[in-house]
Amino acid sequence: MSQFSFHKGKSTELFAFPHLIEFFLKKTQHVLPSSLPLRENHGLRIIYVLEGKLDWVLDNQQITAFPNDAILVFPKQHFGGAKEMWDVGSVLSITINPRFFSEDGELILGDWSGISETEQRLIGKLFSLNKKPILQNFKLVGEVLIKIQNEIISNELGFKTRINHLIDELLIGIARQMSKQDNQRRDFSQTFQKLDQILRENLAHPWTVEEMAIIVGLGTTAFTEKVKSYSGFSPLNYLINLRISEAIRLLKTTTISLTDIALDTGFYSSQHFSTTFKKLTGYTPGYFRKTPNP
Repeated sequence: MSQFSFHKGKSTELFAFPHLIEFFLKKTQHVLPSSLPLRENHGLRIIYVLEGKLDWVLDNQQITAFPNDAILVFPKQHFGGAKEMWDVGSVLSITINPRFFSEDGELILGDWSGISETEQRLIGKLFSLNKKPILQNFKLVGEVLIKIQNEIISNELGFKTRINHLIDELLIGIARQMSKQDNQRRDFSQTFQKLDQILRENLAHPWTVEEMAIIVGLGTTAFTEKVKSYSGFSPLNYLINLRISEAIRLLKTTTISLTDIALDTGFYSSQHFSTTFKKLTGYTPGYFRKTPNP
């Protein structure tokens, strides 16, 4: 496989892809001092190791990658070689420029992506919660990057659409792998705490059991059984309790309208909110707000 290097604003190959900052295959046969200094990363960078043992630094954390390993570098993270140079070896690297990406995982890719806004937020949240940047022996990344390279070079009918689909496939695959890899290192109590945090931060989202199961890397049946065994509730009933708990807090500490509280906590109407609230607490939201100690 021959080396190539495409860069935004310089390579005609990327003119059709304003969301790509760079895409290259680099082979290093001789060590070059200062060839990879520690710098702030721009964009969402994915590196796949083809050959060699590569030592890098990511936000003051030293990491070592081997063939078939992948690493994800977020915008504004500081990345470089452990000795500020490329080690002997070969890598494929692609850098995507999302429309928005925040430290707490708010991800907006742009109009080019076919991933729904909801799934983009889920992917971003999984990225932000991941504490181990190396995806070990994850060949899917290399396979997809090679397909992207072939599409760029061949420039055949539909190549732009195909490449954008492949980038989506890459991001979805990485998010799924992160979830599986993370949960292999956790017991379910830790996994459940992670899920609880995501749900609390996104109560307005119309969660499904399938979406919650994806976050913790389980099938829906196994996920439902584990949640019920751990919490005593089904996933949806647990979610309803979180919503009511937050509604209680808002009723007692704010002057937000009942309708806004209903929508902010994930109920599709004020009537639905009122009915569910009374069923679980014995009071209507309005009475609960007016009464000091209901």
